[in-house]
Amino acid sequence: MLKLNNIKDSASVKKPKRIGRGIGSGTGKTSGAGHKGQKARSGVAIKGFEGGQMPLHRRLPKRGFKNPFRVDFSIINIGDIEKAIDEKKINGEKEITKEELHKAGLIRKKTSLVKILANGKISKTMKLKVDKASKSALKAVTEKKGTIAFIEEKKIVSNMKKKTEDKKKNK
Repeated sequence: MLKLNNIKDSASVKKPKRIGRGIGSGTGKTSGAGHKGQKARSGVAIKGFEGGQMPLHRRLPKRGFKNPFRVDFSIINIGDIEKAIDEKKINGEKEITKEELHKAGLIRKKTSLVKILANGKISKTMKLKVDKASKSALKAVTEKKGTIAFIEEKKIVSNMKKKTEDKKKNK
């Protein structure tokens, strides 16, 4: 009896090519890799090689600059915090830290640096503890008798700098 779950298309299932199974198979001896040369050896993948033509990644001009010392902040607007308090995702009476903002889904990582901006209206007093805030955000929060405390940054001093400072102290 023919049913939808019984239908089978046997032509669509192609048997894999069996490599290295004798001269009669057509892919015996060298197993389709040809004779000698780099590509006949195992573990060869010539990425970006275009047969001697200048590869695309070398034909294109170099553009831009990536600053290795860039500091990325997760930006949150005051209006978003107000909305989260209204939806009871954040307790507005306690101090709001990175952990609360992460649990509420306002930032993706607990470890990311947080900056507060003044977009949106504010009607409640807030106690915030973040890494940075704009001047207008500070003004808006303090007008509603709230506070913004800043988390102190730990600056890493390189070993070379420490050694030179120690030498100066010893002299």
